[in-house]
Amino acid sequence: MKKTDPKLPSAARAELLCFLVAIAAASYALSAEWRVDHVVQCCRQWLARNSMRMYWLERVQIGQLALKIASQDLMNAGVAVRLSNVQALFTSEMELNEASTMVQRMKALCQDAL
Repeated sequence: MKKTDPKLPSAARAELLCFLVAIAAASYALSAEWRVDHVVQCCRQWLARNSMRMYWLERVQIGQLALKIASQDLMNAGVAVRLSNVQALFTSEMELNEASTMVQRMKALCQDAL
């Protein structure tokens, strides 16, 4: 019997991408490195926390897209994540802070990228 690969709904996919972009940008602001391992780990944690699964190749692709957006597209869109505003991107539960204008801009970029 062939096993089917889990497909993430488009709204959840956009939410995950935005979360990963915020994680990558925050990580860069803190360490001055683009941490692929951090994006991979956070992707797994987000999926587990939301009781979702994603095919491994899609996880790789969404991680690469998140790093591209964080490293290239944020600055072009006028979003500069600095050390002083990293905390504002997330809630105390490490979820995206929907009230943040930076997060709102990131979400728009992510939705356009998908």
